[in-house]
Amino acid sequence: MGFSPEVAAIRFGEGLSPDVAAPRSVAALLDELTSRDDAAKAHPVPHFETLRPRLAKVDQLRRIYRQARDTADAAATQKAYADARGAARKVQETDLKHMLARSIRTQAPFRERLTRFWADHFTVIGKNAIIRHAVPHYIEEAIRPNIAGRFSDLLKAAVLHPMMLQYLDQIQSFGPNSPAARGRRGLNENLARELIELHTMGVGAGYSQTDVRQLSELLTGLTANLQRGFIFAPKRAEPGAETILGKTYGGGKPAIADIHAALDDLAAHPDTARHVARKLAVHFTSDTPDAGLIQSMTEAYMANSGALMPVYQALLEHPFTWDSFGQKVKQPIDLALSSMRVLAVPANSLLQLNRNQLRSYLGQPMAAMGQPIFAPNGPDGWPEEAEYWITPQGLAARLQWSLSMPSVVYRSLPDPRDFVGLALGDIADQRVIFAAQSAETRREGVGLVLASPAFQRR
Repeated sequence: MGFSPEVAAIRFGEGLSPDVAAPRSVAALLDELTSRDDAAKAHPVPHFETLRPRLAKVDQLRRIYRQARDTADAAATQKAYADARGAARKVQETDLKHMLARSIRTQAPFRERLTRFWADHFTVIGKNAIIRHAVPHYIEEAIRPNIAGRFSDLLKAAVLHPMMLQYLDQIQSFGPNSPAARGRRGLNENLARELIELHTMGVGAGYSQTDVRQLSELLTGLTANLQRGFIFAPKRAEPGAETILGKTYGGGKPAIADIHAALDDLAAHPDTARHVARKLAVHFTSDTPDAGLIQSMTEAYMANSGALMPVYQALLEHPFTWDSFGQKVKQPIDLALSSMRVLAVPANSLLQLNRNQLRSYLGQPMAAMGQPIFAPNGPDGWPEEAEYWITPQGLAARLQWSLSMPSVVYRSLPDPRDFVGLALGDIADQRVIFAAQSAETRREGVGLVLASPAFQRR
């Protein structure tokens, strides 16, 4: 097949748009990643560090309320806590809508897709009511600024972020022989294990349980809270040196530099290069990607010291990337965003949705399709396999949403005979063209195009 603008827009972007031209070359796709981030400027989402004082205030009011439950101030403190939670939730809901608006209107959709990919690779989930909705802010701070740089920088930004340290229980980890360990639970291996198995080398790579244990000891000292954000606490760190994959770190006074060095070495490991290359290839091309494609991407990673742009270029320039079009099923979030993008839903229409509308139009349907927003089942993120998404229940939810959504979020629907070309271009097959031409109403015709296998795959 070779490079196709329509395939590029669908496979590496948010889908075709009547307002934004499809990329004309591999170079144009790559340029999206280094161009000015106009989408973020038009639809700003604050960094977690900016949001943190507000969350810390909510946490403070929660503590005050709990202490005042049986006093005369109970009603007042409860109201103050509830008001603060409501205000924080409203801000976070607005920021979610801004993230969605970016994908619908952006001139650089490859940036949005890669941001979601890496946010999934470095999955975090807010584990309490206060930071449950703060994932967009973690993504904005740790993921988005680093997707076109070196993997080592992205790795450090994500793994050392307060939300990751909380999610993987690093804040509960103490060096067993550290000064701060008395009466504490001791060592927690969650972050070290996921760092090796999910974030870098991959499950089954060349590491041992001893490496995991040693890495978890090296990571002691890392903690965080809402009042101060990220903290390196030497008194929590396990004394002495640790040896990981044959290399020794530390041994002197505990220092964050030793952890940085270990993360840099993990990022540079050949197993990490292969793991990252395979994950990208699976996500963007096929559940069973071509071995030559993975090898080409791995070599690009190693030859460029983990710089990600050459890896993306190797992905985009390989023949399998274009010849395998249609082998991937869109995840629900991708289906929703590509549907709204091709319908050119105005950003203001999305931003004006209230909480109940946002839940009804997007939150509940996404959950029914198997992908509740920002709530994957675990630290390994969302599955890639088509079998996970195309289940009887998931397929029914997809069809229902595709047929009902257009008239809900966009009243002035296009003629289905024109819409099939807008949505699929030359990729449209005769079945979907016939369905669009035969529809009795615009609502039905547009819905049939969105529900078609041609639109649901990429």
